[in-house]
Amino acid sequence: MAHLYFTLDSIDESTTRVELTGDEAHHAAQVARLREGESIAVSDGRGWRAAGIARAVSKSRVEVDIEAPRFEAERAVQFTLVQALAKGDRDEMAVQASTELGVSRVVPWQSERSISRWEGDKRAKGVARWQAIAREAAKQSVRSRIPVITEPVSTARIMTAAADTHVLVLDPRSELGIGEWARAHAGATAIALVVGPEGGITEAEVHTLVSSGATVVRVGEDIMRTSTAGPAAIAALNALLGQW
Repeated sequence: MAHLYFTLDSIDESTTRVELTGDEAHHAAQVARLREGESIAVSDGRGWRAAGIARAVSKSRVEVDIEAPRFEAERAVQFTLVQALAKGDRDEMAVQASTELGVSRVVPWQSERSISRWEGDKRAKGVARWQAIAREAAKQSVRSRIPVITEPVSTARIMTAAADTHVLVLDPRSELGIGEWARAHAGATAIALVVGPEGGITEAEVHTLVSSGATVVRVGEDIMRTSTAGPAAIAALNALLGQW
């Protein structure tokens, strides 16, 4: 059973009632078997969460009387994942795991070696799919913030999409380890991690990013899949920068 449900209603200190609709209401009423008068935890996905009591439970709508709403501040270190589109569901696996590890924003990247292409109708469908994955992962990990999924970008637009952050390009060929970088940047509060597809990041892409201010770093000694590299880097930096 999920322990947190997301409402489309905004929550603040004055909120007394919200509604669950759509899939959230269906899951609460039909899957979790929520009954009127039972306790439930809700969030608006933007930092506010609250305990509540279920009222008027149906598969299409659940009313929740709010008790003790509270706001959870942003984490000290904010992570952006710039994830290359990848074959199969490996990019989706990266979005899911990164959400569970605390990523704040995910930027889909149409890299040179991306086999998957979000063109035409696939663009909107791809973004919506990643949004759904991030939402479910946030619910699973009981996070009060759902990561933002942006529109896909080209290599030339990565630095703009990751403005005002330390941009780290993950490349196993780099001589600079992520631990060494973290020790030299102990006060970092905003970090973007650029992860290539299964075929890796091209030399031209690395040159474009580095010439615009990015730093190439290595995570560990082994080559990781595109589904693993981003989450591994987030986990390492959470520990190295004292967030864990």
